[in-house]
Amino acid sequence: MFKSSRLKLVPEVSSSYLISKEHLKAIVKELKQWVAPATTLLSLYIPPGRPISDVVNMLREELSITDNIKLKRTKDAVQTSLSMAIDRLSSINKVPENGLVLFCGKNSDTNKEICLMFSPPEPVKIYFYRTDKWFHVEYLEDMISEKDYYGLILIERDEATIGLLKGTTIQMLDNFMSYIPGKHTKGGQSQRRFDRIIEQMVEDFYKTVAERAKQLFEPLLLEGKLKGILIGGPGYSKQDFVTGEYLEKRFRDLVINKLIDVGYQGEAGLRELVLKAEDVLQDHRYSDIVKKAEELKLHMAKADGLYVFGIEEVKHAAEIGALQTLLIIESHPNIDEMEAVAKKSNAEIVIVPEDTPEGEWLKSSFGGVAGILRYKLY
Repeated sequence: MFKSSRLKLVPEVSSSYLISKEHLKAIVKELKQWVAPATTLLSLYIPPGRPISDVVNMLREELSITDNIKLKRTKDAVQTSLSMAIDRLSSINKVPENGLVLFCGKNSDTNKEICLMFSPPEPVKIYFYRTDKWFHVEYLEDMISEKDYYGLILIERDEATIGLLKGTTIQMLDNFMSYIPGKHTKGGQSQRRFDRIIEQMVEDFYKTVAERAKQLFEPLLLEGKLKGILIGGPGYSKQDFVTGEYLEKRFRDLVINKLIDVGYQGEAGLRELVLKAEDVLQDHRYSDIVKKAEELKLHMAKADGLYVFGIEEVKHAAEIGALQTLLIIESHPNIDEMEAVAKKSNAEIVIVPEDTPEGEWLKSSFGGVAGILRYKLY
């Protein structure tokens, strides 16, 4: 159960209601602690452009039918949630540029109340309303998850699915098939010739998959966002696809070593692939953090002048285009500002969890922020 509403998380009066990513992390953590014995907690997502009056009218209609709820304490809790939401929405004239999110609720067991209204750091893409036993924060979690992408490839001898993993979101980009006949059974010269034709058809299909993967993944690779590629599928096709070097070297270098047995294609197969690779992905992300931390330590050991630390020095390096890599702990109060500065200089951004040895070292040694340089500043 939740202990305190802590409404101070979001200012009561704000011209835009826009919050930072770090602020959103705190809010999501807060809301996840709320659990109600009945469907009394209201979650509302309003995309930009939606008239406030339409949403308020919808909520009033919902409020008008709550008298049908038989259990009094549940009815009271739902009416409280709806009334709070209507009051908050009635105080503004227009949905902000990034949309608006409301979470209002009363726990009928504890009588605790909460009502938060804010505009998230990324645009709201859906119109969603529900009262439930918990707050629906899943649409916000992708905004605060890491922005790295992982390519997903499911490969068989005659079918393939290509997708992307971003944070907790899996997106299917393409699914296609090729007719490849089974084995020839007549034997002799005819069988050997037929087998060669089939092998060539399979090879051509693998080449098609590799070329399509290149088309879909290359923009992310060029932006430095593609951190790895997972390959799965049934049988030996995935192994043949990798060892046959059908993928261009830039993409082969990103293939995560463990090939994963997956029994399906399409969206179901992609979900299975990601689920089975959860430990591998975690190790891969952490490995990247370790490599960058070790690179920073190496520059420090050499005293070669290719490193900086502290907000002002890192910011200065970014502003003059010298910053190659920003390392910053995920709980740093200036993380949004530092990420924005680093992006302008096309620097790589490495978010380091504070509860890792690298995060603890970064925090205790440099206040949580340091950088690797392209060239010396002095």
